[in-house]
Amino acid sequence: MDAKFSMANPEKPGPEAPAMASASSTLIPDRQLEKQVLRKLDLRLAPLFAALYFVAYLDRSNIGNAAVAGLTEDLGMSGSQFSTAVSVFFATYVAFELPVVLAMKKLRPHRAISMMCFGWSIVTIGTAFTKKFGDLIAVRLLLGLCEAGFFPCLSLYITMVYKREEQGLRLAFLFTSVSLAGMFGGLIATAITRMGHTGGLRAWSWLYIIEGSISLLAVAWVWFGLPDDPTRAKFWKPEEKEVMLARENQRQEYLGSQVFEWKEVWAALKDPKVYSTALIQFFQDIILYGFSTFLPSILRLDLGFTALEAQYLSIPVYFLGGVTFFSAAMLGDKWKLRGTFLLILDFFAVIGYAILLGVSNSPGVRYFACYLIAIPLYCGPGLNEIWINNNMAPHYRRATAIGVQQTVGNIAGIVAPQVYRSAPYRLGHWCSLASAIMCIILIAGQIWYLHSLNRRKQQIEKGEVVDDRQETTGEGQLEFRYVY
Repeated sequence: MDAKFSMANPEKPGPEAPAMASASSTLIPDRQLEKQVLRKLDLRLAPLFAALYFVAYLDRSNIGNAAVAGLTEDLGMSGSQFSTAVSVFFATYVAFELPVVLAMKKLRPHRAISMMCFGWSIVTIGTAFTKKFGDLIAVRLLLGLCEAGFFPCLSLYITMVYKREEQGLRLAFLFTSVSLAGMFGGLIATAITRMGHTGGLRAWSWLYIIEGSISLLAVAWVWFGLPDDPTRAKFWKPEEKEVMLARENQRQEYLGSQVFEWKEVWAALKDPKVYSTALIQFFQDIILYGFSTFLPSILRLDLGFTALEAQYLSIPVYFLGGVTFFSAAMLGDKWKLRGTFLLILDFFAVIGYAILLGVSNSPGVRYFACYLIAIPLYCGPGLNEIWINNNMAPHYRRATAIGVQQTVGNIAGIVAPQVYRSAPYRLGHWCSLASAIMCIILIAGQIWYLHSLNRRKQQIEKGEVVDDRQETTGEGQLEFRYVY
């Protein structure tokens, strides 16, 4: 049995497994057919999820490109007001994350996500017509409300469909699309900046209109293309549906019930690893939100590049971040590692920020430091998200953990802009450096804690210690091994 990604034997469920399905209903005799089903599922879901997260992150983060294109000058904003406009998005975003993710199954996934997508698209388009600082604050608050719970809902949906050892690659599609949003956001912004004043609107207004309109196209795709229950979707052939049902029964045997119970919510809220992963997410998001949002401004105002150079020089930096995360997620699935990868990659951020802070007269060297920071940029929050997904069961305990993790993590979205107020952004770089160091400490501690939990289960199996478990289902099963 795999010590980390072990699955309960579908033919011989342990005595502690819930009697949800017989051995015959969990047996998948044709593994080749299962691979075919998995490919078909990926072709249906991966492009949809990647496109959704792409447009969501594009609409959220394009304020950085809009600032370079003249937003701050036209609205008469100071550097601190711009930082406030970036931060205020997260006030409503954080407040509604946990309630939305807990309600997703009841609302039905395709409805919940379609409504969110429609809302943020309209708000993004409306941002083009803001005339003063107060208007921008209002639309940023609305944007945060519309996007609240979106990423946790997608993440939770993936755990409802894929096995633990399959989830890394699928979440990688989401975070890779974030890097694409950074890349193409820069390309789109570069092209639109060349438009200048057209049709009575400034370039930054067209940026919001065009990107918001792109988001609107995704609404119909979600409404008609996202099945609420993939195991019973209409696009399956009879033999494929049998495989999906068997996979679902395996998942329920191993991960427990999907019925809502308050005790699972409270169990998550009392679990130490929920709070350690939430703190890791917070510090990783300090780096993500500070660096990804302000990279064009860092290149222009700190490193001395022109506005146009700052737009296109940011593209390969985002690209490296996306490639690194995609690679780390695939290798993590293959080698059954999550936190260990993250621990190693965060050292690159430490080195990168040390260079930004220690070197002052060499733009080329400091630009190279941006690439070092990009290596764990998306891996940080992404691998940490996969990590908690893999280590929580059953469904609503995991949903609560995801909600708490993302709520605490996204508070960083309020903090990061406040420390990146003005060039040369030394306060922001110092805070990001400290965050990377804190991540390394917390990740090392969590790896040790999870290793000790696994060791305790092994001792119980061998009869070396008394079995004093309070629960014997979900992650309480002896067969359940925590991933690190």
